[in-house]
Amino acid sequence: MAESNRKRRARGEGNIIYREKKKLWEARFVTGVNPGTGKEIRKSVYAKNQKEARQKMTAAIAALDSDDYREPCKMTLAQWLDIWQRDYLGGVKPSTAALYGSQIRVHIKPAMGAVKLEALNPHTIQGFYNKLGKEHDGEPGLNAKSIKNIHGILHKALEQAVKVGYIRSNPADACTLPRVMKKEIKPLDEDATALFIKAIKGHQFETLYLVTLFTGLRQGEVMGLSWDCVDFAKGTLNINKQLQKAPGGGSVYNLSSPKSGKGRIITPAPFVMDLLKEQRRRQAEWQIKAGPAWENEWNLVFTNQVGTHMMTRTVYNNFKAVVASIGMPSVRFHDLRHSYAVAAIRSGDDIKTVQGNLGHHTAAFTLDQYGHVTEQMKRESAERMQQYINSIKTG
Repeated sequence: MAESNRKRRARGEGNIIYREKKKLWEARFVTGVNPGTGKEIRKSVYAKNQKEARQKMTAAIAALDSDDYREPCKMTLAQWLDIWQRDYLGGVKPSTAALYGSQIRVHIKPAMGAVKLEALNPHTIQGFYNKLGKEHDGEPGLNAKSIKNIHGILHKALEQAVKVGYIRSNPADACTLPRVMKKEIKPLDEDATALFIKAIKGHQFETLYLVTLFTGLRQGEVMGLSWDCVDFAKGTLNINKQLQKAPGGGSVYNLSSPKSGKGRIITPAPFVMDLLKEQRRRQAEWQIKAGPAWENEWNLVFTNQVGTHMMTRTVYNNFKAVVASIGMPSVRFHDLRHSYAVAAIRSGDDIKTVQGNLGHHTAAFTLDQYGHVTEQMKRESAERMQQYINSIKTG
């Protein structure tokens, strides 16, 4: 036992030898003792010459002395992404997790999945982002927003790898992303709104479209509105969920939290509440006619005549057919939301109120989205003042 103790090297001690087969110099050093077996724990670093091997060993021993030494991670990025998706996405919506998985499978893994996590560097990731934006095999490159979304997924995964100690820092931090150009919103003006309302008169989705137009709800939110969230006494709607297709395709739907993750209570115009009263009366008639076939399991406001929830694609396709019939084929369903926001601001609602009704995270975001409306209102105010001044001067 005494002989064994004399031969045991101290923590941090090492030696350098030449490995003929590998044509490399190996510097071996002791990082500690296995508490279970009492045997030394040795690590090795390799270099092309003896001087470089000594430098690497010295740096490793210095890190060891400052308790900053860490075994290099041999895991690949693909392996870590699989672990991250399986173990660290419990707090996100199933639809969001499915989106992450799709982007990882289609873009990230094919380009960088084989790279060791430890070897991943900003330059490699930057090259990946740059390539995403370029044309490839006749297919156009991704737009800036898509690249930013992919970066967000990769950055989150690497940030978790930092937290669990697999890498020291996040290599995606130093990357430069293409500038995202804000899309011009195209709300319906008063004439277009009047034309649209006339076009949907008597349409099977007339009430759904009108409620959307005059509340600014997202499509999933209006389709997921349930009767327990409609308070006719107070004249309010509790927007606390949305109807969405389940991940993986198919025709399965589920209810999830709103996009912001938080519910909100809005007070729409009395006209909207009257529409909902009529919808409740109409749905009650459908339920009587359907009898045992009625199956409104989620107590939804908008259903078909046997109580089944609406299909997202059906509602959207019917909307596109309507706007095409009145010469506005480029109008999207989401433009009804923009139309509500612009109308609300023009009618005198302050930005904070509009933000709350739309469910945006901050008033700053709402102002950024619709700031052009307030600027136009300022110009119109200035023109009205000028007209007033002119009337006084000529009076």
